[in-house]
Amino acid sequence: QVQLVESGGGLVQPGGSLRLSCAASTIFIIRDMGWYRQAPGKQRELVAVVTRGGITNYADSAQGRFTISRDNAKNTVYLQMNSLKPEDTAVYYCNVKTYAARGDYWGQGTQVTVSS
Repeated sequence: QVQLVESGGGLVQPGGSLRLSCAASTIFIIRDMGWYRQAPGKQRELVAVVTRGGITNYADSAQGRFTISRDNAKNTVYLQMNSLKPEDTAVYYCNVKTYAARGDYWGQGTQVTVSS
């Protein structure tokens, strides 16, 4: 099993920055770590993902503004979000995939609101 604890969400003005963190507690080796988001009335969508080896992939909307990183020793993934826009407002979910049993785990979500 994997337990995920997210932090870092909140209210920020347009153009501001936030840093999300997600710490995983598990005995399993983690393969991919990523962030997804879901805005009201919309489907959950990928924001960014990073492999265990450090290969990253970003949604077009995040490219150039967001940076995903991970600390394998701490089983923690980060999402640095800069130049935030109102359309970035959503609940952000941490996602972790393990090698064992192709596990796929979700955090509880953290609200990010971009508004003046």
